[in-house]
Amino acid sequence: MGHRPVCFASIRKARRQPEGVRDWRETSDRPNRRKRTRPFYEHVFIARQDLSQAQVDALAETVTNVITEYKGKVTKTETWGLKQLAYKIQKNRKGHYVMLSAEVAGEAIAEIERQASINEDIIRWLTIKVDELEKGPSVMMRTQERRGGRGRDRDGEE
Repeated sequence: MGHRPVCFASIRKARRQPEGVRDWRETSDRPNRRKRTRPFYEHVFIARQDLSQAQVDALAETVTNVITEYKGKVTKTETWGLKQLAYKIQKNRKGHYVMLSAEVAGEAIAEIERQASINEDIIRWLTIKVDELEKGPSVMMRTQERRGGRGRDRDGEE
């Protein structure tokens, strides 16, 4: 009346597909399968107000270099300019905003955020994973174009 030991080899044989039938996991020509291997990210950082535009561009260039080191691709870099902050951050009332859109692995994002936390010129940053990258200018750049640049009122007069 003892129990009979289970033979796992016989269970595996029972799960095999019949001859000539391919398992759906083995097919590489599935129509819904995505071909890209790296996710899309948007990274926005705010730099201190007392930096020059050349220094802000150098910060954006360091982020771009990290992405290219990890074999990623930066598709868009936008400088939104010096903007008023909603509240003081580290004694700054204004900040230089920069946004980068990239297709890169997650290890690069971890390195970018590590460097941003060390750099005292960057006061805030935010990285989000997006399903697809936005074509053309971002919403912030479109609103600047609609207003006609700095120093103009709603009628377009200075």
